[in-house]
Amino acid sequence: MKYIFFVLCWWLAGTLSAQQLKGRVLEAGKDGNVGLPGANVYWLGIPGGVATDVDGNFAIEKRPNGRLIISFVGYASDTLEIGEKDHYIEVVLKAGHQLDEAKVFKRGQTTIMNTKSPVIEQVITGEELCKAACCNLGESFTTNASVDVSYADAVTGAKQIQLLGLNGKYVQMMTENMPNFRGVSVLYGLNYVPGPWMSAISVSKGVGSVTNGYEAIAGQISVDYKKPQGSEKFYVNLYGSDEEMFEFNMNGSIHLNDKWSTALLVHGDWMEKEHSMHHNGFLDMPKKAQYNLMNRWAYKTDTWFVQFGGKFLDENRLGGQKGFREEMRHQIGEGNLYGISINTRRYEGFLKVGYLMPQYENTSMALLVNYTDHDQESYYGGYEYDARQRSLFMNYIYQSIFGNNPNQKFSAGASFNYDNYDEIFGDYKRTENGLVKNTPVNPQREERVGGVFFQYTGTFWTKLTLMAGLRYDYHNLAGGFVTPRFHIAYMPDEMTTLKFSGGKGRRYAAVLAENAYLLASGRSVNVDGQLLSGRPGALKNLDMEEAWNFGVLLNRKFLLFDRLLNINLDYYRTDFSHQVVADNETRPGMINFYNLDGDSYSNCYQVEIRYELIPRFDIMGAYRYNDARITYSAPEGLRRVRTPLQSRYKGLINLSYYTNMKKWQFDFTTQFNGPGRLPGGNQQFESFQLMNAQVTKFFRKWSIYAGCENIGDFTQKHPIIAADAPWSVDFDASRIWGPIHGRKFYVGLRLGFDRD
Repeated sequence: MKYIFFVLCWWLAGTLSAQQLKGRVLEAGKDGNVGLPGANVYWLGIPGGVATDVDGNFAIEKRPNGRLIISFVGYASDTLEIGEKDHYIEVVLKAGHQLDEAKVFKRGQTTIMNTKSPVIEQVITGEELCKAACCNLGESFTTNASVDVSYADAVTGAKQIQLLGLNGKYVQMMTENMPNFRGVSVLYGLNYVPGPWMSAISVSKGVGSVTNGYEAIAGQISVDYKKPQGSEKFYVNLYGSDEEMFEFNMNGSIHLNDKWSTALLVHGDWMEKEHSMHHNGFLDMPKKAQYNLMNRWAYKTDTWFVQFGGKFLDENRLGGQKGFREEMRHQIGEGNLYGISINTRRYEGFLKVGYLMPQYENTSMALLVNYTDHDQESYYGGYEYDARQRSLFMNYIYQSIFGNNPNQKFSAGASFNYDNYDEIFGDYKRTENGLVKNTPVNPQREERVGGVFFQYTGTFWTKLTLMAGLRYDYHNLAGGFVTPRFHIAYMPDEMTTLKFSGGKGRRYAAVLAENAYLLASGRSVNVDGQLLSGRPGALKNLDMEEAWNFGVLLNRKFLLFDRLLNINLDYYRTDFSHQVVADNETRPGMINFYNLDGDSYSNCYQVEIRYELIPRFDIMGAYRYNDARITYSAPEGLRRVRTPLQSRYKGLINLSYYTNMKKWQFDFTTQFNGPGRLPGGNQQFESFQLMNAQVTKFFRKWSIYAGCENIGDFTQKHPIIAADAPWSVDFDASRIWGPIHGRKFYVGLRLGFDRD
């Protein structure tokens, strides 16, 4: 099948080239002009057009002596006379003013495929995020066909991403191109980024750029927060649901002068009501309270750009059986209520310094620094797991060109990663007198990684772009290693883009931190033959994970009934040569962690179509097929099986319509999730469908929205195994493949005051 896929890609890419007009669309601001993504660029009187990429760049077929129109919602449109000698233009759009007369709105693309960069990247804009309630990062991919987010277990509320058929730990999570949410924060980090704080999300499949490190295997997801120089003067978002979950978000920014600006972002969410619709005595979701605060500063001149700030988070989760209270945590064993608790306190600080070197053309340097201190106290029934992770990331990047040719660029630099894990794991043993605590295990690990990298980017014949990178890193526990990566983009015309990517990714697994949700069971923990029970000392280090990833993408646009039809086809193959296997099915009553012996791979095929069926009515449809396999070291020998708890296919349909002058907007999304394998054998879970809808009413400065999630009220039956015997070895709350709570209604308000 994959060979047919490649042939189809090449066949569609074989189109004739045409002379192009290139340019960039910028937005004006007090602190300078920046690229405007998603702006519409089209010729007057001629159907079709293009949208600017994430940096505001565009390329459109050249038409002699034509009138070019550039427009974007909320900005004054501009019309330019283009002559035969014009080949490159720059346009600065200014924010439009509120008019008393009626205005005709034209919505740009809300999810943008970056066709200019050779990296396979998709940008989810803030407008796309508003198609759903989007309370946090974990709820931001409802309308995205590539990324899946699901619950890891039925009691903690932990969520994990799936990308290219692989678990979220193989996705490099970043905030503004700085690695974040690693190790202890993998399971709950998606809840640490409030939706209203985000301005955009970049999703790149595959290995990504070497400048961001070596850890990306399945892809990279980078969150852009609202920035002081560009965010609203004042913004408030209020949210409430019928589950009695309430949320408050606020951000405000102040421009102190032409150079300095600052922003404050505040978030709080609360859920105190006990929900138990499965009648098994367990809460469907934990009670939770989170407080989140960020302050950031920006300084900008013609040559310097500095950002720095800090973030504080405090979150408490309490779940388990109905009626469980915090003071019952030491009452374990038969006859006592089973409870879970995760209390987190997290500090972050960051610094970004950029310098544009005026003495050298197209030359700049940047320094990125990020520090986190994550402290978590938690228990799962009788298991106790406390962890503190302190991490430091530093990255220096120097960018320039070869000679005087702006089409031949390079980036070089050095990075340093530091991670300190201080973990305490305690469990119990079964005796005639009940459950008795074992001596806690106190594994500690310190990782120091220094690296250097070089990356070349060249454009040839205005159609072909090549990016090739290489980095060398030395890990104090794993030794030295080399990471190669390459990306190729070919654009025979403005309607066709063909991309290839390939390379290697590596990561050092934090076994307990990344898999803590598996403790919501009665199993004991075994790491490479060492039972973690009453064995104080260091946790045995497993080999570093290593995988190759190769991908191909075809983006093809067609003009159909005077409107643009956008089709994406992609295929990715991931092959592990070293992997840490989390095996909770081959040995009853035990969770085994060990290095792979055999094959482990994933094939992922996807097709995505976007089209404006009628004016202001957008349709997106997608289908993805996953074929992921893993080899277990079972007592009877090696056994290769489909990766458990993963749907073999996913279908997605998103419909979005807004009325003239954008007074109302209607959004509807349906997900079709295929069947998959259950752990422990060849039994399958069923396919299921999820439907979400939202209606938004816009006013001059504010809007209200209301919606329903899981309209069909579908839930996984019996999500907890042996729920009536939570202290037994058979108890298991981690076999989750579908939603664990049903239909939800919500309502919210957004109020914003932009700058004049």
